[in-house]
Amino acid sequence: MRSVVAISPAEVFEHLPAALAGSGPALLPGGPESLTGPLGPGEDSPADPTAVVVATSGSTGEPKGVLLSKSALLASAEATHKRLGGPGRWVLATTPRYIGGIQVLVRSLLSEMPPVPVDLESGFRVPDFVAAVKEVLKAPSRHYTALVPTQLARIVAVPEGLAALRCLDGVVMGGAPLSDELREAAAGAKLVSAYGMSETASGCVYDGVPLEGVRVKLVNDRVAITGPVLARGYRGRPDLTQESFADGWFITSDLGRIVDGKLEILGRADDMINTGGVKVPANAVERLLERHVEAACVVALDHPEWGQIVAAAVVGDVDIEHLRRHVRAELGAPAVPKVLKVIEEMPLRGPGKVDRAAVRRILNPIERDAPGSS
Repeated sequence: MRSVVAISPAEVFEHLPAALAGSGPALLPGGPESLTGPLGPGEDSPADPTAVVVATSGSTGEPKGVLLSKSALLASAEATHKRLGGPGRWVLATTPRYIGGIQVLVRSLLSEMPPVPVDLESGFRVPDFVAAVKEVLKAPSRHYTALVPTQLARIVAVPEGLAALRCLDGVVMGGAPLSDELREAAAGAKLVSAYGMSETASGCVYDGVPLEGVRVKLVNDRVAITGPVLARGYRGRPDLTQESFADGWFITSDLGRIVDGKLEILGRADDMINTGGVKVPANAVERLLERHVEAACVVALDHPEWGQIVAAAVVGDVDIEHLRRHVRAELGAPAVPKVLKVIEEMPLRGPGKVDRAAVRRILNPIERDAPGSS
């Protein structure tokens, strides 16, 4: 019986070939010990071994362990290379603790070219990224990287960073939505906006178009995905697996629409704020605020009179009343944040993903001071 073992993200590339072949244990990069141990019924297959278990970076409750098989990981990597124009050498700029970094390693194995890692020990720094790009360009091949928007914002702010970015044949953007403003700032770079998650073995819809073998549809306005990239389910949680994986489809928590054959993500279903009987999409308020600030996060706070109120944390040197006027003018009075606070930096819970629970604690003294909060 095969088991799941926890390893450091730095060890993933070394042990990944054995995990994919089924001759070694399934790998849990940097995950909690609660997800280790023997694989249970339905969690593994001799013909298609579970290679990696990814601990999701959920902001509430215990992390879920997403079971990713060899076939799902390889299908994703192969489809990515096909969409980008062929195998190549990759700059590893995100941690292999999460699926984005893991897939860079899987793609590197398929390309038979080791990745060039960026030193992230002291955080992401543009000079380190530039050095990694220079190294990867030495190989006579196609050249790629995968980034999150916070990294891209730092890169385009430095001329040498933007110049290095433009030398690559493809830059897969994931982790969080890519704004039009940031895409424009990176003009000349070959950016691809990827939508996906651990349950789909990384991004599976590029610039609104599903990768080969992947299909999407809407189920009660929620995005549903099927194809060879789907995970087996959740480690030790057959109930959650049955709830989320139905008849070969993975039902996401994201609201979407299909426009001219392309998928557009409207935000998370649970991010809809019902204030005084009016439904306000948090994602729409965030996008508007981000035109005027460095970063924004909009959440719902409970309120005795309104049921919920719109609350926002922003990063940047801004006039709060100026922001409120913009929201009122474009989205209407119900969308105006009743609580609006400027903070130094946005709390994160993964590669480029805002920790909404932490933002709620910052904005709501009651949540911040509740037992067990931190």
